[in-house]
Amino acid sequence: MKSIRPWMAGFVMTAGLLFAANSATAQAPAAAGQKQSAAHQVGLIDMAHIFKNYNKFKAETEGLQKAAEEAEAKAQQMVADMKAVQGQMQGLTANSPDYSSKEAQLIELQTKLQTFQQVERRDIVRKQAEVYKKIYLEVQKAVAQYASYYNYTLVIRFNRQEVSGAADPQQIIQGMNRQVVWHRPQDDLTDVILKYLNDQYSAQANGGK
Repeated sequence: MKSIRPWMAGFVMTAGLLFAANSATAQAPAAAGQKQSAAHQVGLIDMAHIFKNYNKFKAETEGLQKAAEEAEAKAQQMVADMKAVQGQMQGLTANSPDYSSKEAQLIELQTKLQTFQQVERRDIVRKQAEVYKKIYLEVQKAVAQYASYYNYTLVIRFNRQEVSGAADPQQIIQGMNRQVVWHRPQDDLTDVILKYLNDQYSAQANGGK
């Protein structure tokens, strides 16, 4: 448990708005002053890039990393204690009272170590999931506000890395399998959303100054 690797897979953000009219209205000319259905406007966002470069996410995952390192240090100390007991057992006669006492102590330490590792691992995974959920919801809220203001009807997650920049065969295949084959630069909302999030976080960190 020496490192915490963010799980970037599985983030899908889709929000659609479907406009429909009955057949009679569709065939007849629109009445004067009647509001027309707006054309779809699709936006794109690279969630992996957002998570990687959002300062709040980096700060909170660094906190998790520190907690994992502290837990690892405690586990290593418990292992050292076990080794010390094993060393003491080497000079004792097997099945003697002292040997049996040290053996029981060793078993107790082993049980404590296993329990500690299980509890710490579960706790860190839970906290990590909470961080991902919180950050995802923040990004989703920012995207919803931006899309509503600029009349985007759909925002799709995508990978902005170009196939032309890939060198590894696996990366090339992954790039060719992307759903978005082409897009207008202005439809990529990643940078504007990331800037907004980092500005908001910076303002909060500085006490709203």
